Amino acid sequence: MALRFKNSMTRTPEEFKPIDEGKVRMYTCGPTVYNFAHIGNFRTYMFEDLLRRYLKYKGYEVTQVMNLTDIDDKTIRDSMAAGVSLNEWTQKYIDAFFEDIDTLGIERAEHYPAATDHIEEMVEIIKSLQEKGLAYEVDGNWYYKISGFKDYGKLAHLDMSGLKAGARVSSDEYEKDSVSDFALWKAWDEGDGDVYWETELGKGRPGWHIECSAMSQKYLGKHFDIHTGGVDNMFPHHENEIAQSEGANCCKFVNYWMHSEFLIVEGKKMSKSLGNFYTLRDILDKGYSPLAVRYELLSTHYRQQLNFSFDGLDAATKAVERYNTFQTSLKEYGGGESNGEAAGYIESAAKSFEEALDDDLSISPALAAVFDFVRDINRLMANKEISLEERDQAAELVARFETVLNLTQQSGSIEAEIEELIEKRQQARKDKDFALADKIRDDLLAQGIVLEDTAQGVRWKRKA
Repeated sequence: MALRFKNSMTRTPEEFKPIDEGKVRMYTCGPTVYNFAHIGNFRTYMFEDLLRRYLKYKGYEVTQVMNLTDIDDKTIRDSMAAGVSLNEWTQKYIDAFFEDIDTLGIERAEHYPAATDHIEEMVEIIKSLQEKGLAYEVDGNWYYKISGFKDYGKLAHLDMSGLKAGARVSSDEYEKDSVSDFALWKAWDEGDGDVYWETELGKGRPGWHIECSAMSQKYLGKHFDIHTGGVDNMFPHHENEIAQSEGANCCKFVNYWMHSEFLIVEGKKMSKSLGNFYTLRDILDKGYSPLAVRYELLSTHYRQQLNFSFDGLDAATKAVERYNTFQTSLKEYGGGESNGEAAGYIESAAKSFEEALDDDLSISPALAAVFDFVRDINRLMANKEISLEERDQAAELVARFETVLNLTQQSGSIEAEIEELIEKRQQARKDKDFALADKIRDDLLAQGIVLEDTAQGVRWKRKA
């Protein structure tokens, strides 16, 4: 089956055909760096990681751009409230963002452009829009004239019959009933403090939407393959990107639009007032591993609402442990006599995994194929009915799965730290320092980690 995605523009599944054979250029909306990213943000970033990894699995060369919004209403507001420069304020959260995606095993994009580094490119697009009659100035502010762009509303499928000619909105984010001319460039006022640029458009700073048009064009060209983001970005942000980019360049902007659904927590909308607003750091502080969080965020189809729950995290923890224990068992397997079943299981798992993900990244049946494979190969190993050659073939398939899933314990992770402590305990026992060995065991137990001494060595699991 060919790789297919449901295109948000057409609302239908479409076979994926890149503009340039064997290469994919995609833009993924990144964080607004005024605070720590929350788990709803990471739900979208995890979907984009799955998309990126699976495209590479299929043999495509991927060029991904993820922007860093370091100038908008929120970054200016919060930096001024803290009494620090915009750069100092945003850099803290840029650093935290990269720490968090590394913790979750999200593969880094090729480019992470910051908005403040691309003011010149934004000005050029606005000038082009002015020349085409799509941008106009009022009191130093530049607006996009949406009545001049006949296709406005095609992504969000808006009914434009109620458009009020000349209505304008200056805020970066607004509701769907505000179908109005939007700000491209904002004239400086005292509320912006020392955040401004002197340009041909006047003294001021860009609106949010023009930033992505400028940065996607610079790194991917005027026309590229895929644009992603959360469903909340569809309007106004992505709709405005289309209007700006196609209005300025007179060509199609993006071929495939993909949007992830919202994340809710324990069945409710995530909000600080309900006490269910979590950053990644909040979840890790509760003792959950990054791999469990990754699995929980990954395991629901991107176009379905994800109900993030602590029961779900507990189940994710067990699934990840089962998956990693299987890999350890493969490494330690001593060999046996093949009964001929392994080859069929390997072929079936590979086929089912790929067919599922070819169908608009259908992750649930893909994971089911993986865990059916784990069950079947475990049974063969327990009965010593799989040869070492077949074991190696099974391990090779898991390694291929891993290029997409990335659920193996990583160096530098909490799991790796546990393994390091176990090694220290083993050395202490060899040195007959039983007090230290017991202390390490008790410290791990206090963290919910139970050690088991087996013939194959020490294994650990989380206390149920």
